[in-house]
Amino acid sequence: MLKRELHDGGDSSSSSKKLHSEVAAVNDADYQTAKGRRGLRSRYLTVTNMINDERDEMARPDSDKFDLIFNEMESLHQLVTKPREQVADAKALLDITKSLVMSVKSNVNGGLTPSDFVTHILENFGGQCGPSNGAEDCSRNSIAWKDIGVAVSHVFRGASGCSTMIGPIDTKKKQRRVINRRKRVRPTELARPEELCGDSREERTETDINMLVMFDILRTNKVVKLENLVLNRNSFAQTVENLFALSFLVKDGRAEIKVNEAGLQLVSPRNAPAANSVISKDVSFRHFVFRFDFNDWKLMAHSVGVGEELMPHRNSQ
Repeated sequence: MLKRELHDGGDSSSSSKKLHSEVAAVNDADYQTAKGRRGLRSRYLTVTNMINDERDEMARPDSDKFDLIFNEMESLHQLVTKPREQVADAKALLDITKSLVMSVKSNVNGGLTPSDFVTHILENFGGQCGPSNGAEDCSRNSIAWKDIGVAVSHVFRGASGCSTMIGPIDTKKKQRRVINRRKRVRPTELARPEELCGDSREERTETDINMLVMFDILRTNKVVKLENLVLNRNSFAQTVENLFALSFLVKDGRAEIKVNEAGLQLVSPRNAPAANSVISKDVSFRHFVFRFDFNDWKLMAHSVGVGEELMPHRNSQ
């Protein structure tokens, strides 16, 4: 088929004649031998050169050059069995693909412009009287608009085929479904958690008693040393409780701690502020921070003489 096309084409280029000679030379060759495969690669090289030389010719719509080259590549592809020939086949296919892509891009970039469109309109429908235009229309108009409408009317005709409808078939308004809400039944049994605040009340009551005893001692002695007021030589725990009671007295404004020139911490009683002063924020509560551990308790016991403790020892019941 390829030989016949090359023979009939009288306007074929020199590359086509070379391709014809290559086909005739190796038509009967054994492509399984080294010589036959070399001839096959030579044919691929001829096709590649033809693609590069005839690039513009292949892009023309009235040319059969593309079909000629592609059919030759297809026939050569049937003879490929070895890797080297496969590489040549892939390269030729890549070249013709690139040529086709470049042709498409060039046609897109150089497509119909508005100026070309107006030119075609004037050539086909301008400067002449169409069959639908009268003498007055021809004298006034340079373009036969009615003829243009007739020429493009087939685009707007209804095509034959099945008709479809978008949307529901039933156009009745659907009634909103009534939702029946189930009433929740309140539980009849109420669970009461067990109250465990008895110990805290006793602890608060003990603290209140310690505060009353300590305030009476302050009111009697006026000014006392802090270590003499809170120390319990026989119990580290009760010493901590005494510090706790003193912190509440300071917070409520019923006791005051000052440091004299010798560095001793002295505690003195104070009158608690009125409730109105607290509400109006004329007075503010104060707290004190006192570092105290078991070793500090031992040092305090050595610094305070025996019998100089002011808070009494409380016997546990």
